[in-house]
Amino acid sequence: MEIISQLLPFVFLIAIMYFVIIRPQQKEAKAKQEMLESLKKGDKVITNGGFIVVVHKVEEKFFTIKLNDDTIAKITKDSIAKKYEDEA
Repeated sequence: MEIISQLLPFVFLIAIMYFVIIRPQQKEAKAKQEMLESLKKGDKVITNGGFIVVVHKVEEKFFTIKLNDDTIAKITKDSIAKKYEDEA
């Protein structure tokens, strides 16, 4: 009985860490993965570098993006921070 009373605070701390740290990170990662899978040609996105670009082509591991009318580049899917929503 004494062992259970000593372990109870540790179990409680682990449960708090799960609900405060681990679970929100898992939900955020799942939401980002769903966002990446839903991107299609013509969507505006913000890269981790802060560039607002247009998706030109969706590939398995990469996106071909259009920086302007003349510049097309290829970036990894991990380089996308979020989808850009126009404020207007």
